[in-house]
Amino acid sequence: MFEAWGRALYARRRLTLVVGLLFVAFAGLWGTGVFSKLNSGNSFTPPDSQSQHEQNLADQRFGRNSADVVVLYHSDTMTVSDPAYRQAVSTVLATVPGQDIARTSTYWSTMSPALVSTDRHGTYAVLQLNGADDAARQKAYKTIKTDLAAAGVDVGSGASQSRIAGEDVTARVGGTIPTEVAINSEVTADIAKAEGFSLPVLLILLMVIFGSLVAASLPVAIGGIAILGSFTVLRLLALVTDVSIYSVNITTILGLGLAIDYGLFIVTRFREELHRQPSVEQAVARTIATAGRTVAVSGVTVAVALTSLMLFPENFLKSMGYGGVATVAVDMIAALTVLPALLAVLGHRVNAVRIRRTALRPHLNETTGGWYRLAHSVMRRPLIYLTVIVIGLLALGAPFLKISWGGTDARSLPATATVRQVQQTLDADFPANSTAPIEALVTLSRTAAGTGLSGYLQRIDAIPGVTRAQVTAEANGAARIDVGYTPTTVSSQARHIVSQIRDLSPPAPGATVLVGGVTAQLVDELSSLGSTLPWMALLVAVSTFVLLFLAFGSVVLPLKAIVMNVLSLSATFGVIVWVFQWGHLSRLLQFTPTGSIEPTMPILMLAIIFGLSMDYEVFLLSRVRELYDQTGDNTTSIATGLQRTGGLITSLAFLLIIVIGSFSASGVSFIKLTGVGMIVALIVDATVVRVLLVPATMRLLGRANWWAPRPLRRFYARYGIKEAESSAPEPTPASAPVPLTSRGS
Repeated sequence: MFEAWGRALYARRRLTLVVGLLFVAFAGLWGTGVFSKLNSGNSFTPPDSQSQHEQNLADQRFGRNSADVVVLYHSDTMTVSDPAYRQAVSTVLATVPGQDIARTSTYWSTMSPALVSTDRHGTYAVLQLNGADDAARQKAYKTIKTDLAAAGVDVGSGASQSRIAGEDVTARVGGTIPTEVAINSEVTADIAKAEGFSLPVLLILLMVIFGSLVAASLPVAIGGIAILGSFTVLRLLALVTDVSIYSVNITTILGLGLAIDYGLFIVTRFREELHRQPSVEQAVARTIATAGRTVAVSGVTVAVALTSLMLFPENFLKSMGYGGVATVAVDMIAALTVLPALLAVLGHRVNAVRIRRTALRPHLNETTGGWYRLAHSVMRRPLIYLTVIVIGLLALGAPFLKISWGGTDARSLPATATVRQVQQTLDADFPANSTAPIEALVTLSRTAAGTGLSGYLQRIDAIPGVTRAQVTAEANGAARIDVGYTPTTVSSQARHIVSQIRDLSPPAPGATVLVGGVTAQLVDELSSLGSTLPWMALLVAVSTFVLLFLAFGSVVLPLKAIVMNVLSLSATFGVIVWVFQWGHLSRLLQFTPTGSIEPTMPILMLAIIFGLSMDYEVFLLSRVRELYDQTGDNTTSIATGLQRTGGLITSLAFLLIIVIGSFSASGVSFIKLTGVGMIVALIVDATVVRVLLVPATMRLLGRANWWAPRPLRRFYARYGIKEAESSAPEPTPASAPVPLTSRGS
């Protein structure tokens, strides 16, 4: 099938390129408009959670109660009792356009002690913005941001004045919406930096690897097509569902990374086949029959791993799944259509514009190359290598056993960010959780409408860590209770308070209580992720097993691949805890450790890393299986397969590290965490696991690597996704391991 596809592409190579160019033109004009269509608000809360229901109902009954924008004031010489202080605050607020503000609250309008610092030199105003959702409120904030800056408020632009209205009063802006805007701006800047840095560096490195400018440009071209194509798919999806702006990150990483993987793999095989086949058409057909088939299997495997993200109800993870699958699909289609058509047109000119004489040719020196010798060295002592590596990976993964989950806040931004400084001042100098209380919405039945809430408030006050519970709104048989507490908003202690409030009996028979707020949202997020994660693991494991069986006709190799991926992931997550939770290397990496890990990041990394690890596994095993079908010699097939792919896999990993490296330098800590984690995973997987652990394990298993029950062997013979037929007959799989000293072991 794949060989026939290669011949068909050769025959229609120019038509394929014309269609590809038309698609690129459309994607460049229409697809790049996706940024204005994406959802830039909070998308981490499960839509059917108790905290989300509480927020929806409270908004309906009492109006929104969120601190959208906080303008923080401070004076060294005056307290809030001085009229000049009040006048300075009023001067700032008078500059804000009224059409963008739904409500303004200050100390002088509410006389609330929560709005005054302990030394009475600081206060803040809360601005609730107009807008039906976070995206609309962010737009409103961007409108008033210029007016605030003109009035002397520090909005993070670096152009703030030192005094307001001629008085000794400074003002800085923070709050939920400015924090979201700051994070989104940082993410957008990261993408621009990643593309601006990665593309030229990748082109230079590919020129070094291939020794030819023409060959080096092909994977980069596929990467550009993949990114534009995935932008187009995301914009189509945005027409029918909410898609998070963060999905663009995974599009950039995977679009370039997989394009380099697939492009390098196919171009390398094509150059190899040019030396073996009598014509360019034969070389294209053979390339698609072998490397093309491997790319198809790899692409489907990676896509299935990313599809598992769509099981989660959180829009953030769903969007990452949308973006990831769209990118993989476009990458795979481009690699199996446009790239072969380009190779068919170029032919031997793929080696044009040489910058050095030698190039990456894995087929040369197959029995004397460094990778071949390394494989034999490992397979002479497989048990020692296996034991040492497994113990080492488990040791790296040990910190993961002590992981502490937590949410994201302004500490995700650099220490110089104004919104982060505002949040730190609020936490240190003002009553606890003044802008992020736990909310309890009490709805009383008609029979209990006259029941007082004093007893219920007393029970909440008795919970350890609670500072004060008070009714902040009451109407139509419903009451909103704001609960202050000592622990930080996203801490485990604060989450325990939420659980204790939810465990309290309602204030009266027939009454209902919904508990919400930022901390409750994190509680519900963790619960949702924990309940969905086993289903994600099951989907990934079963689908991977089926796909690898169809590719290689073995039930042993898929199990081995899954176990090795688990070892690689555990080591990666252990390093993440050691660095980002415990704070090691925080000064070098320039982030503030919070003592916890945002839970969606490891799940996202699980899907991406699992898919990429299987990518390399398929590349290696495809060559090993091809050689084993020809020779029936397990040991020689492993060594030769590693010789043909070892340099390729390490080159792919290194190039992908270049792409991801710019994200590890992000100013947003959870983006930095993802970048660092993926770099660690790639290093571990492409060196320790694929180069050392796989040969050692396959040597110990011997011919049992290719074992499958008789019914499954018949199924594979009929429906398997096989390489092109080889001249040698396929060896019959063994039903059990054979001694290591026997031929074929």
